[in-house]
Amino acid sequence: MGSEARKRSREKLKELREREKRAAKRTKTLIVLGAAAAVVVLIVGVGYAVLNADRRDAGFEGALPPQVLQEDGSVVLAQEGVQAPVVEVYADYQCPACRQFELLNGDVLKQNAADGEAIVHYRPVSIFAQQPVPISSNSLRGGAAARAAAQHGYFVEYNDILFENQPTEGNEGFTVDELKEWYRQTDASAEQEGEFDQRIDEEAAVVTTFTEDYLPALTEDAMAEIGEETLGTMVLSDLIAWGADNGHDPSFLDGTYTGEIITATGTAYTRYSGDNTFRGTPSVYINGELLDNNTAMTVRGLNEAIASADAGEVDTQPMGDGGGAE
Repeated sequence: MGSEARKRSREKLKELREREKRAAKRTKTLIVLGAAAAVVVLIVGVGYAVLNADRRDAGFEGALPPQVLQEDGSVVLAQEGVQAPVVEVYADYQCPACRQFELLNGDVLKQNAADGEAIVHYRPVSIFAQQPVPISSNSLRGGAAARAAAQHGYFVEYNDILFENQPTEGNEGFTVDELKEWYRQTDASAEQEGEFDQRIDEEAAVVTTFTEDYLPALTEDAMAEIGEETLGTMVLSDLIAWGADNGHDPSFLDGTYTGEIITATGTAYTRYSGDNTFRGTPSVYINGELLDNNTAMTVRGLNEAIASADAGEVDTQPMGDGGGAE
């Protein structure tokens, strides 16, 4: 739109607003306002359409490339042998902003991976693990369930389901029954469903022990022994390590997906430095460089960032026991 056209649009908008004010005093208020609103929409329609088109288009409907479970519990989605930028996505399933990112750009990631334009590295974390229940328990149960789905190669599908059904912050959600029911929406076999259900029961018990018994007692002792200021500088995995030396046995987390996601979160806080430091979720990196929100949270911004980046290297190793879809 040229300068003259923009000037005419601004003038017309101004005129319309004045008409609306005058019409508000008349009995035909609703009719006039409705007509005026329709005209306004026509004038600014292009910009409005672009804004809303920046929200997941019609959805990705193609075939997903292989999704490969990594040794640290993360998942790589990419065409086999492709050389492309590595897009790392850190998200917490209880994080509302992460849900917004997923609804906005989840299909952008899938499309770029399917086209061989990106290697998408999903890194679920739990930044809310130290928050009160149910925020902490929702976060950890969601993360553990995503990891259980990844074991059979259905991480991406289940990731979508979890974000679509994210509980309102502060309300209990991601219940055991819901997590099991949602897994039936994937193409998992009956045997895989049985294994998933068993693991969900086990992880839910671990989450309850961690959030309701272990962590409150550990935090109370740490406050008394090392003080609130020092405690505030420690990531959760470091606090757990301190607890292991001070009478709080964390061995019940060994071999669990709950423990795995807590470790992954601690690693995220220490993996990057400087301007790229991990501070929360969602965090999106391309080849180790943290994207700003204006880039990560728009379709155009993310697509352009991927298109302009060089090929990168995945810094994890695939699971050696056949976990995930190869």
